[in-house]
Amino acid sequence: MAAAGPAYDAAAVWDIATPSRPGLLPGVAMAGFRAQTLTPVDLTVIPYPAVTVAVIFGDALVIDDSTGRQHQDTVVTGLAPGSLRARGRGDLECLQLRLSPLVAHAVLGDCAGLGGLVASLDDLWGPAAARAREQLHAARSWDERFAIAAATLGQRLEAGRAADPEVAFAWRRMAANQGRIRVERLAAETGWSRKRLWSRFRSQLGLTPKRTAQLVRFDHAAHRLAAGHSPAEVAADSGYADQSHLHREAMALSGLTPTAVAAAPWLAVDPVAWPRR
Repeated sequence: MAAAGPAYDAAAVWDIATPSRPGLLPGVAMAGFRAQTLTPVDLTVIPYPAVTVAVIFGDALVIDDSTGRQHQDTVVTGLAPGSLRARGRGDLECLQLRLSPLVAHAVLGDCAGLGGLVASLDDLWGPAAARAREQLHAARSWDERFAIAAATLGQRLEAGRAADPEVAFAWRRMAANQGRIRVERLAAETGWSRKRLWSRFRSQLGLTPKRTAQLVRFDHAAHRLAAGHSPAEVAADSGYADQSHLHREAMALSGLTPTAVAAAPWLAVDPVAWPRR
């Protein structure tokens, strides 16, 4: 979860574990987070272009969603969730899995209901969620947890239903172009009408093509801001019409100004937890 919160060094607060052999499942990234702190942690989540599964260990960490519901178990957030907060104090421990929308479709089913929402994994997997959770809680190391998660996702990925080739093509084009591509062009390249691409994309991945492209573009911009580039430079580099356009989109997607995004302490963990090639 990329997030913004109190002014402290988030990278120093969290002990972060990553798989010794990353990339075993294409489209899946994993990281383990652990912290022991007497200082309350209160973080507002910044949207990221992936579906996130969070397995929370213990009861010290709570995720609040936009409806006021509290989650302390295994939760799934769709693309561009609404207002989310991760908060707690004491022994905090969480396994996060970031699934590309294509992988999420195969292992979770159609993601239309996840766009902007938080769901329990039990609602999506039924009894299988409890079995996976029990195995993860019984594991003695992060490597064991990563192996269990990879095996579980791999089985469901193999048995799952792939997204339409046209939907997969559109997503990959968005990701490759950092969201800077028009839906009309994508539709023409797939051979579908704009209306058909819009409908199938949203039903399978959870957001409309336009909103997804905005999210991918904003993610690129957020990391540029966090790296110290000015909002004006980031706006020009990321395909925004001007700095005001970047400001409006940052507020719409995260509730934060570009300046606040740049200072988001949780982005400091990204190079460690989610290294980019």
